[in-house]
Amino acid sequence: MGEKEMQAREIRLVRHPVGLPSEADFELATVTLGAPGPGEVLVRNRFLSVDPYMRGRMVDRASYVPPFALGKALEGGAVGEVVESGDPGFAPGDMVLSMWGWREAFIMPAQTLTRLTIPEGIPPQAFLGVLGMPGLTAWAGLLEIGQPKAGETLFVSGGAGAVGSVVAQIGKIKGCHVVATAGSDAKCQWLRAAGVDAAINYRTCGNLRDAVRGAAPRGIDIYFDNVGGEQLEVAIELANPFARLVECGMIAAYNATEPPPGPRNILMLIGKSLKMQGFIVTQFQHLQPQFLADMTGWIAEGRIRFEETIVDGLAAAPLAFIGLFTGANTGKMLIRL
Repeated sequence: MGEKEMQAREIRLVRHPVGLPSEADFELATVTLGAPGPGEVLVRNRFLSVDPYMRGRMVDRASYVPPFALGKALEGGAVGEVVESGDPGFAPGDMVLSMWGWREAFIMPAQTLTRLTIPEGIPPQAFLGVLGMPGLTAWAGLLEIGQPKAGETLFVSGGAGAVGSVVAQIGKIKGCHVVATAGSDAKCQWLRAAGVDAAINYRTCGNLRDAVRGAAPRGIDIYFDNVGGEQLEVAIELANPFARLVECGMIAAYNATEPPPGPRNILMLIGKSLKMQGFIVTQFQHLQPQFLADMTGWIAEGRIRFEETIVDGLAAAPLAFIGLFTGANTGKMLIRL
């Protein structure tokens, strides 16, 4: 190796998962990086993001993001530090946001990086969570599609996840009665501490519809869906006329090997005049400045709390990713390098 070369490990997809992914679907490989060329930047990653939407990219089919290529490093959100720059826009020590995750270091064109201006008291990895893609997903999905009004009831499924936990808290800021579901008593306890009016452990509550009805006696005006399945059916049944159903994710179906049945009560959309709208976060990218202004302000005021589940080491990334589908995370799941 020359003086300027460095070794870096990366995680590659070696086969398309069937059902719940397993560690055997991934491999750890080592690459050698030289010096960045003109317009290129060498970055050492500090934090990587694993997100549920990545499961869809592990299937070889057309979607809103292209599928991952077999035998190539996976891609995902990452916060890193510039080591060496061949571009005047970046200098060593700059913290940058990129989609070049699942690897310890990389050399990429400068235009694929965003230099971070990190507010005082905010950890840089927050730009992968509450101040990043999950935060924008929560903020835009709730405010632009859900359009909450004070006094309304907001029901959030997956309430302790990276997106759901932010939705629930913004709902409180906007004056809503907020009901959230999560998969453990500890997650429900965290949600209550964050100000949510009612947190339901869907695994142990018995009849979910009765539990949600008890927590939302005035019915549901907004449903923010991260789960789909039974929770979507319950939301439709308990929805008030003209309720808005914000379809962000349906994690209950991401590992299904057969198409799951749709909500059995979908007919109720007609009689109740319900609005059901799906969305992709990139559709709201133009609102990024307003989102950052709102969110940094709320964090500074102590009105938004955020939780992180941090796993150490690149080799642990596949297991951490798989853990997203079994409820291993409270808040944002991150890999620390």
